Amino acid sequence: MNVRTLRLGTRGSALALWQANWTKDQLEQRWPELAVALVPIKTTGDKILDVPLAKIGGKGLFTKEIDEALLDDRIDLAVHSMKDVPFQLPNGIVFGAIPEREDPRDAFISNGPTLEGLRPGSTVGTSSLRRQVQLRHRFPALKLVGLRGNVDTRLRRAAAGDFDGIILAIAGLKRLGHEERVTQILDDDVMLPAVGQGALGMVCREEDDATRQILQVLDHAATRTAVTAERGLLRALGGNCQIPIGGKANLAAGRLTIKGLIGSLDGTRIVAHESSGSPDRALEVGIELGEKLLSMGAGEILAEIAQYGAER
Repeated sequence: MNVRTLRLGTRGSALALWQANWTKDQLEQRWPELAVALVPIKTTGDKILDVPLAKIGGKGLFTKEIDEALLDDRIDLAVHSMKDVPFQLPNGIVFGAIPEREDPRDAFISNGPTLEGLRPGSTVGTSSLRRQVQLRHRFPALKLVGLRGNVDTRLRRAAAGDFDGIILAIAGLKRLGHEERVTQILDDDVMLPAVGQGALGMVCREEDDATRQILQVLDHAATRTAVTAERGLLRALGGNCQIPIGGKANLAAGRLTIKGLIGSLDGTRIVAHESSGSPDRALEVGIELGEKLLSMGAGEILAEIAQYGAER
């Protein structure tokens, strides 16, 4: 039997390795003559841990070196957290598969109280601008403190009492077996998730038809449709980690619905709207929602962020 080996580039964090090993297992189960070899790659985002991502270039820092390795033919595929992927992929790279999504919501973790139960002045750890503006808008009496590092590091700091609470994506907690640490799942009316949150994007070279065919078995049509709409919203707003954007799409009964949100850095202004449309126009539905938000005042918020930056 001729065994074909695919090289899968991955970061070294526990969550990235879970995603890579899950992909390896799924592909090898479906293609018995396939072997997937993991290739470790250290990214800029992994090396700089003491500065908020918004100040050093955004979440693309977690994907840039991996995408370069793909284009240089040092690896054949990679698995990204979709919320880390900039709205435009590098030329020559495509999503070979977007598997079924995990729960896209955020989770609050504390040693007891819910968000609503925290006393004024309580500290909440998060370095996400999207989470910060929504927290400042709904809970202005809380004190927000920057928090980076992998999931285990953040959970240890929360358990040690460095913060009164922290916010993490529930998908990562589930994948790493930490779901029991969740104090409160935050629904959309409290915290709209990041675009692509909970979804994985398996990327490969555009001209690599063989790898694209292999990956296709893991593609989940409804998830791809929802994520495509969300990334359309991101595209319309020129979004990256330096802009506090939330977006969540849902496909039900043949109808695509998407919620979008952008907020000022101080949390005083939130511009939000919901749109719907045909699933076969997913990208356009997302773009149209972004344009609607711009007409409602998102443009002024974007201009303010561009002028003052994420350090404000």
